[in-house]
Amino acid sequence: MGKFEKGKIFRVEELIDYADGGIVSKELIHNPSGSVTLFSFDTGQGLSEHTAPYDALLYVFEGEMELVVEDTIHVVKSGESFIIPSRARHAVNAAVRFKMVITMIRG
Repeated sequence: MGKFEKGKIFRVEELIDYADGGIVSKELIHNPSGSVTLFSFDTGQGLSEHTAPYDALLYVFEGEMELVVEDTIHVVKSGESFIIPSRARHAVNAAVRFKMVITMIRG
């Protein structure tokens, strides 16, 4: 995985690797308007229930994630997206490993 350079073509799946038994994140953009962050989750990893003050657009580009939003389970597969509404309770579980990009726009 090389250094991310703005102003060049890149393949998002090559910017982040898996960590055995872990979660990896890599922020691509962060400014007062929002952020774009890549994540990889190894099998069995997850994020406990939490909320965010802004809508969050998820795009899974490898594997599949189990997303629990307000007690409803959604399986989001590679090539699919989901918008988590602002202030919605949500959690992430990795039954299989996956990679995603999350975009949050503040405002």
